[in-house]
Amino acid sequence: MMLLVLKLVLAHAIGDFVLQPDHWVKDKILKKHKSKYLYYHVLIHAIALLVILQFDTTYWLGITTIVISHYLIDLIKLHLTSKINVRRLFLMDQIAHLIIIILVAVAYTSYSVDIDVLYTKNTLALLLSLIAITSIASVIMRLIMSKWILDEDDANDSLEKAGKYIGILERLFVFGFIIINQWSAIGLLIAAKSVFRFGDLSKAKDRKLTEYILIGTLLSFGIAITVGLCYNYIINLKS
Repeated sequence: MMLLVLKLVLAHAIGDFVLQPDHWVKDKILKKHKSKYLYYHVLIHAIALLVILQFDTTYWLGITTIVISHYLIDLIKLHLTSKINVRRLFLMDQIAHLIIIILVAVAYTSYSVDIDVLYTKNTLALLLSLIAITSIASVIMRLIMSKWILDEDDANDSLEKAGKYIGILERLFVFGFIIINQWSAIGLLIAAKSVFRFGDLSKAKDRKLTEYILIGTLLSFGIAITVGLCYNYIINLKS
């Protein structure tokens, strides 16, 4: 099944991203179903599917299903462009396409979903770890760091929630490096962050901003390292 999914996703990637010029997208948004590029786009998807599947006629129903559903999903997306946030609409669009692809792949293969795998020790430990270094860690960081309020910390000078997302991403990287036992990469990540933060630190007229940044960084990395070590310990337990 995985090979078929990869082929279908590859065809989707080629049609949706590689062979779709920007002026096609703009014309489709402007003219919607009247745009000739919408039909060119669908045709390219059909050709990509045929080529990737090596013109295997046993997949004709699946190809037809994907092509027609792709047209309908894109048409719905075009009519919702002015009503829904572009980023959210893009995500919804891609998820809808992938769902169709997976359903088609399942229809052509004898594949059963084992729900019990979601309740294994390793899976539960991974889910808990991800929640810990994203949602739980963000709350802990906010509670600890809220005791310090700096004059330099002006929300208007930064992107909305940028600090939160940067913290989550860096903890995910650290957690991933620990899982694959690449501790040296964590050092490189700390060095990279130090370089980007050098401007802030050099502008500080006292030690407060420097200490604030160091506490936040060390706390964030410390949480990620702790969670990563706990995860490795749990999955290596015999029982």
